[in-house]
Amino acid sequence: MNPRSIPVKQVLLLLEAAKRSGLSTELLLRECDIDPAILADPEARLDKRAFIHLMLTVMRRTEDEFMGFGSGRVSKPGTFSMMAHAVINCATLEQAIRRGGKFYELFDYAIQSRLVHQEDAALIQFVSRGEVPFRPQIMEAVVFLTLRFLSWLVGQQIVPKRINLDFASMDDGEFAAQFPCQVHYQRGGSEIVLDSRYMAMPLVQNQLSLSKFLKASLAELMDGDIENASLNAQIRNIISQEFGNHFPDFAVICEKLAMTPQTLRRRLKDEHTSYQEIKDTIRKDASIFYLSRPELTIDEIALLMGFSEASSFHRAFKKWTGKTPSAYRQELLG
Repeated sequence: MNPRSIPVKQVLLLLEAAKRSGLSTELLLRECDIDPAILADPEARLDKRAFIHLMLTVMRRTEDEFMGFGSGRVSKPGTFSMMAHAVINCATLEQAIRRGGKFYELFDYAIQSRLVHQEDAALIQFVSRGEVPFRPQIMEAVVFLTLRFLSWLVGQQIVPKRINLDFASMDDGEFAAQFPCQVHYQRGGSEIVLDSRYMAMPLVQNQLSLSKFLKASLAELMDGDIENASLNAQIRNIISQEFGNHFPDFAVICEKLAMTPQTLRRRLKDEHTSYQEIKDTIRKDASIFYLSRPELTIDEIALLMGFSEASSFHRAFKKWTGKTPSAYRQELLG
């Protein structure tokens, strides 16, 4: 199996969906400079970048992010972008998953998601309504893209406990081989099963990195290197994984990233940020997360954030958000 190429049967499915939307297969292949002879060879494979180009062309021609797979339900261009903007300021991955699910509930799409907690696991369940043409193909794409997008949000590869799908395998294990976990077919439902610890992870991306990501989001999700996150994301990951609410000295971060202080400062400047700004953002995100837990008093949250006096926390939080902690909590819980 070659991860840099796509089996021709996936190309045929895409072209079939495009044809249902009134597009000419011949014209699509010509526009994307794909040799039509490839369609006649069941063992043929198409370079992944050529396949992404074909997908983008179908999206543009159909004006549908579902590329014709939605059985009459069209996802207008920009829908995914608006969802990403809706979740990017969430404090934790759980909040992002729930908000993303709520966003897509606004539309009459055939497949919806929901987050369910179960003992030490968090289940992202996918449910469909009624008869859905291409349902197995759509479900596989939704599972793959969901996991890739969530990994991008936290700046590291998310490793599920397992993935369950409620249909039979269609490709001799090629889809399953893309994941760092077991993929089980013909189960009672379709779901991504995650360790609960992922739910409290802070998002390491921001509006700036989202803007860059959205310029090539499909290619990034299908072909991007999640491990090759921005320095901002790498530093946030180091702090969240190794230090919790304690912030290491700048020299420690330099050592972890194998960079000199001068190089790291320059590269952070290139990303329009600094170590102090990253620390402030982490404090702000963590503060918002704790404010969402009504059992904690604001004085207790101030101590958790490393402030010896609540008044200092109030000033800092108002500088970060423009609101006092109590006013922000009222809005959050309301």
